[in-house]
Amino acid sequence: MRAILFCAALLLPSGLAAQGAPAPSSAAAPAAPEATPAPAPRKAATSLVTLSTAAGPIVLEIETERAPVTAANFLKYVEGKRLDGTTFYRTVKVQAEPRYGFIQFGTQNDPKRTLPPIAHEPTTKTGLSHVDGAISMAMAEPGTARGDFFIIVGNTPAMDAEGANPGYAVFGRVVQGMDVVHRIMDMPTSPTKGEGIMKGQMLEPTVPVTAARRSVPSQTSNQP
Repeated sequence: MRAILFCAALLLPSGLAAQGAPAPSSAAAPAAPEATPAPAPRKAATSLVTLSTAAGPIVLEIETERAPVTAANFLKYVEGKRLDGTTFYRTVKVQAEPRYGFIQFGTQNDPKRTLPPIAHEPTTKTGLSHVDGAISMAMAEPGTARGDFFIIVGNTPAMDAEGANPGYAVFGRVVQGMDVVHRIMDMPTSPTKGEGIMKGQMLEPTVPVTAARRSVPSQTSNQP
C-alpha cells in the first residue's frame, strides 16, 4: 500500500507583527527532517521447487502461506519423490498465438504414488489467481484433487472461484522456465488417445519428469 504523506503548515500568531516583533531573519530556515519511508509490505512465505523434465527445468514458487492446504499437498509429493518418473501428459491449446491454455502432469491416479484427496482451497480464500504461469490442482469436483497438477499459459480468470463456481485451487507459479512450459505446450498430441474432452489433448510422446526437488533461492528466482 502506497503511503500518503501530509504536510502541516506552520502558522505564526496573528498579533505578533502588530506588537513590534523584530523582522524575520534572512538566514535560511532549517531544513525539515525527511519523512521516514513506509516499510515494504511483508512477502508471504513460499518455497521453491524445481521440476527436472526431459524438456528442461521448471522452477515453481509454492505459496505455503497463502495456500497452505494445497501447497502442503504438493510438497508431500515432492518430499516423498512421488513425482519422480511421472510425466507431462496433456496439453490444452485454446489458441496458438499468443499461446493460451495449459499443460498437465502428475500421478494420473497411480495407486503407488497418489495420496488421499484434499479439501478445496478456492482463490476467493487464497487471493491467488490463474495468471500466466500459475500452477493449480486438477480435479473433477471440490474435494477430489489429489496428485495431478496443471500450469496455466495466459491469464485465465475464468478458472478462479466466483459466485457458485468453485474454480480451481492455485498454489504457486512458475518463476523460471516458462520457455520450457511453452515447449511442452507445443509438442505433438495423439489424435486418438484420451476420453471425452481430453481426446486429442494427450501428448505423444509424453514428457518425463525425472525429479521434483526443493531448491535454494537464487538472484533470478523471482523472474519469469
